[in-house]
Amino acid sequence: MVHSMTAFARVEKAGAQGTLSWELRSVNSRYLEPHLRLPESFRDLEGAVREALRQGISRGKLECTLRFTEETTGKPLQVDRDRAAQLVAAAETIAGLIKQPAALNPLEVLAWPGVLVADAADPQALNAEALALFNHGLKELKAGREREGAELARLINERLTSIEADVITLRELVPQMLATQRQKILDRFTDMKADLDPTRLEQEMVLLAQKSDVAEELDRLSTHILEVRRVLKSGGAAGRRLDFLMQELNREANTLGSKAFDPRSTTAAVNLKVLIEQMREQVQNIE
Repeated sequence: MVHSMTAFARVEKAGAQGTLSWELRSVNSRYLEPHLRLPESFRDLEGAVREALRQGISRGKLECTLRFTEETTGKPLQVDRDRAAQLVAAAETIAGLIKQPAALNPLEVLAWPGVLVADAADPQALNAEALALFNHGLKELKAGREREGAELARLINERLTSIEADVITLRELVPQMLATQRQKILDRFTDMKADLDPTRLEQEMVLLAQKSDVAEELDRLSTHILEVRRVLKSGGAAGRRLDFLMQELNREANTLGSKAFDPRSTTAAVNLKVLIEQMREQVQNIE
């Protein structure tokens, strides 16, 4: 089973200390490119998160964002007495410089940053919860990549089937196209009322058959089709291998086009190139 590099996952968990949520976004990239956005208090998680990504995903640009909303409802309020005392002392110093200072409002002291504090969260427990939640989110992300990968494989197999049909048709058409070309030459000389040396005609037809021989290209197309199907079935990190096979398929289609001597073979070569390009676009999304 092949996997897409495009997916999204969001997981959330509410606990006694607050609510944790992860958002994981994955898009195409030649390599594994993780970008982490963590609150400062969760920076210790970075190494474990990167290792989990390295173990679980081979390619893709990943944006992993962690958010934490601390729960304050029901928690007792605490005053940092030392900080409050420092703030009051500083206010009294300033008041001594003023002729008629206003009375110090206790609520203004409480509103000063760092004076009023809640119970501190347990950082180790939070980190453990956040990492477990991340692993759950990563599992969902991989499942999404797998589902989309299955759809990509289906689309590619459909186009491979169309290419196989075109290859079979072209094999059958080659003798007919040569016969048509032979008749055109005969008709041309008849219209010109000129004598045609049969030996020379056969020589020209042999040269035309040699120049337009596409059996080797058709055989290689069939071989590449089998290999693409095998890689799709094998799964794993198949994107680079499939991209190489798309290049080889395109090479054979180009050669068929250059050897075309009949509108039917030209049309077949163009159709092959369109199908191969459609597959190549899908392959760019595969891990």
